[in-house]
Amino acid sequence: MRRLLALALTFALLAGPAGAVNPDEQLSDPVLEARAHKLSQELRCVVCQNQSIDDSDATLARDLRIILRERISAGDTDKQAIDFIVARYGSFVQLDPPMRLDTLALWFGPLAVLLVGGIGAVIYMRGRSPAQAAALTAEEEAELASMLKSDEAR
Repeated sequence: MRRLLALALTFALLAGPAGAVNPDEQLSDPVLEARAHKLSQELRCVVCQNQSIDDSDATLARDLRIILRERISAGDTDKQAIDFIVARYGSFVQLDPPMRLDTLALWFGPLAVLLVGGIGAVIYMRGRSPAQAAALTAEEEAELASMLKSDEAR
């Protein structure tokens, strides 16, 4: 039982994100490398789109990690390094893009699609007329009346 538990724990630990930063990409200064790691967690891999460049194995993510580390080594501040990459790839490269006029679609696009779909569904449902009930024959009305009277008598 202990072996099974240890095996399950090992698999659970291995299932987590395994950073894709290669040793040859890392900076020799641990302070600069820590800054680079923090900043690369804020940048999106434009190939994978839902991973940071630090977690992605894509070639473009590797290139972005190298560029980011070059900028930090050159003495750029965090903002300058991010701005350098955003200037080349656009605001989409940021996992949390700032709210500006050019990023409004990123922020409010999903809400707009949801609202348009909801309004369309309401209009569609209102346009559908309920099924018209057929008129009862005299025989059916008599049978219904007798059923109602028997229910009232109970």
